[in-house]
Amino acid sequence: MSNAQKMIAAVVGVFVIGFLLVGGNKEQTDQQKEAAAMVRAVAGMQGMAHQKCPRLIKEHTGSSITTLVSNQETDKATYLTLEWVGEKGDNFKKATCTLSSSRGGVTKLVIDGKVLIDKD
Repeated sequence: MSNAQKMIAAVVGVFVIGFLLVGGNKEQTDQQKEAAAMVRAVAGMQGMAHQKCPRLIKEHTGSSITTLVSNQETDKATYLTLEWVGEKGDNFKKATCTLSSSRGGVTKLVIDGKVLIDKD
């Protein structure tokens, strides 16, 4: 199983867990509903980021993302920042991609210290 397939499987797993949390309890408290909504929001942001960011990095560098995320930062509500470290043969050393849920897409892309997208 390749790293890309493992990444996709992890994202699908998060969605499944979220649906189980939501669908498993018919009578949910407000706190449970809030927690389930947060899980869905984070899973949605991760899914979108893992779809859009590698495509943008490949578009700007010509190198496909073949490794897992090396670092991740999020407030679990409004943004998600993913970082990849290039491997031997890649056309980049470090790529950072930030996705904003309020803007609905990638708001910042930095490859090797060069800001390529900045919508803040």
